[in-house]
Amino acid sequence: MERLLIRGGHQLDGEIRISGAKNAALPVMAATLLAEGPIKVGNIPHLHDVTTTMELLGRMGVELTVHEGMEVEVDTSSIKEFKAPYELVKTMRASILVLGPMLARFGHAEVALPGGCAIGSRPVDVHISGLRAMGADLEIEEGYIKGRAKRLHGAHIHMDICTVTGTENLMMAAALARGTTILENAAREPEVVDLANCINAMGGCIRGAGTTTLVIEGVDSLTGVSHRVLPDRIETGTYLTAVAMTQGRVKLKDTDPSLLEAVIAKLRQSGAEIEVGEDWIELVMSQRPSAVDIETAPFPGFPTDMQAQLCALNAISTGSGRVIETVFENRFMHCLEMQRMGANIRIDGSSATITGVERLKAAPVMATDLRASASLVLAGLVAEGETPVDRIYHIDRGYECIEEKLAQLGADIQRVPD
Repeated sequence: MERLLIRGGHQLDGEIRISGAKNAALPVMAATLLAEGPIKVGNIPHLHDVTTTMELLGRMGVELTVHEGMEVEVDTSSIKEFKAPYELVKTMRASILVLGPMLARFGHAEVALPGGCAIGSRPVDVHISGLRAMGADLEIEEGYIKGRAKRLHGAHIHMDICTVTGTENLMMAAALARGTTILENAAREPEVVDLANCINAMGGCIRGAGTTTLVIEGVDSLTGVSHRVLPDRIETGTYLTAVAMTQGRVKLKDTDPSLLEAVIAKLRQSGAEIEVGEDWIELVMSQRPSAVDIETAPFPGFPTDMQAQLCALNAISTGSGRVIETVFENRFMHCLEMQRMGANIRIDGSSATITGVERLKAAPVMATDLRASASLVLAGLVAEGETPVDRIYHIDRGYECIEEKLAQLGADIQRVPD
């Protein structure tokens, strides 16, 4: 086990490159199961969840070749197993994304139920009911979703809840189904659009990506293609927030400002001066941040994956800000850890009221999920003393070389054995 040691009080300044988006890379990797020819996926981030996905595909017999610059070539012609075992699925809920593609192309699949999640329940009912509507025979036995289908057919599906992975799974399945599938209440996230673009490049026919209604015309087969994963908007927002908290300056390259307009708006409201270009963002914060109110919502609203980071910003801001979480029911655990560092936070159900203090003080803290871990790193950057952050395997699931990138900006941070 490892931990991060952060000595706070350093103003961040410099330039860094943003990695490819984990939440786009994982579904695109799953979509390679749909193609009859090799697929090259570029801008893949070097993350634990990506490694897990590659291991999962490899266990199925899929041939993977990693080229320079983390371009991964995937050839499914050698596949021989159609099972996603529990020991891998339990570490990464996104493993369920192989269910739709395997049923659509190969006619059978066996995928372990993901189980619980630290930030709340994320049921797979939408996945199962949608695939059943498309003709799949699905049973849950011994903790596995076991499915068969001669060939899926189109269906008109209204999803009870707006779910990103549910939208992606059903969209991939529909790409090879016979006839037309209409998905109502579909997720609008950029990562969904990126997946649709990839499938369309493979020869699919998906219309409406980025809206709440998707129309998918099924095709008989999909072919290999080269696809570059979009930039990580959450990593982008995390570094912007970190620099704003330290009253510094940063230029982020290889990103896309259009993917995080809600975050940029809140950082400007906090006092940051932000300029954007086609693939870069520059932020300068010349004063102590002002507290902001946020309410999480599905895209294009304020992303739940940036909620913890803005809690950290509010913790050292002037004034008070109210944070309302509408997506997950148990996503304020990081606030309890920040209170150990002197943060003034009052939690009331799905909202947290945060009154800024002039400075936080270092204390041992423990990450409980991916984004909570990022917020504790940000808190450590502005705390007096040395902050140890435990359970950083959470952060390695979603941030590529976070200590190296922060060190490039002038942070005093290092990874050490626990």
